[in-house]
Amino acid sequence: MRQSRFYAFVFVAPALLMLVAILGWPLLSAVLLSLQDVRTVGSEGNWVGLANYRKVLSNAAFWNASWLSVVWVVANAALQTVLALAAALVLNQRFPGVRIARTWIILTWIVPTVVVVMIWRWLFSTSGGMINPLLIQIGIIDRPIGFFSSKWSAMATLVFINSWRWFPFIALMMLAGLTRIPSDLYEAARIDGASTFKRFTRITWPLLAPTLGVLVIVGTLLSFNVFDIIWLLTSGGPAGGTKTLPILIYETAFKGYRLSEAATVAVLASVLLMAFAFFATRSLAQQGDER
Repeated sequence: MRQSRFYAFVFVAPALLMLVAILGWPLLSAVLLSLQDVRTVGSEGNWVGLANYRKVLSNAAFWNASWLSVVWVVANAALQTVLALAAALVLNQRFPGVRIARTWIILTWIVPTVVVVMIWRWLFSTSGGMINPLLIQIGIIDRPIGFFSSKWSAMATLVFINSWRWFPFIALMMLAGLTRIPSDLYEAARIDGASTFKRFTRITWPLLAPTLGVLVIVGTLLSFNVFDIIWLLTSGGPAGGTKTLPILIYETAFKGYRLSEAATVAVLASVLLMAFAFFATRSLAQQGDER
């Protein structure tokens, strides 16, 4: 047993060393940078210890960005899960063209971010866009509204756009989980007279839960670090209403010329994400053991 573990470690060691080199060194560099007072890239800085951490933790902008990051992650997770689950359940059925649908649904995910931003900025525009006239025509609104004009409307619009882009990828992962559920279970449930809702709650949902758990962890980590869509559409506005932690880090480093302070925010965000990943993964492992 010990010998097999030794050989397993030997074979995994090169990959672990490469992972440490790729991830560990930049993280260590960020930690060292956060303990100095470097203002711009390439400049020298003095050692200031934990002064940057005290400054960041006492800054209201950091806590506001942290709160907006939580709102962003939770809203994206909820909307993406609902859309992806609905799409996966539809694509798991047998109907003409299902293979084509399974292929084409991924298109929104592979479209470049800049193209996505250009399309949705035009669609949501108050002058010439298609969304406002459509909403007016069906009677939901009586005059054009600015989707990016207020804090919460801008955040909701960004969540919708980001979820629209990412839910097909999650749907395909869910579809892979659905295809692993034995069809005999559904057939037995139909014979016993179980309704569609009961088949979903008693068979589909419990057996799909492990896949959903992994997707929640990965989706949370990916959503938390989204920068491009937010920056290209709102740049953190209006009035800081969409300034999540990645936006705050960028502005602090490259617009405020406080590189060490930005590194401090990045380190704190990394610790938060690692803690979430650790406890979430541990929770999934415990649930797997109970099953």
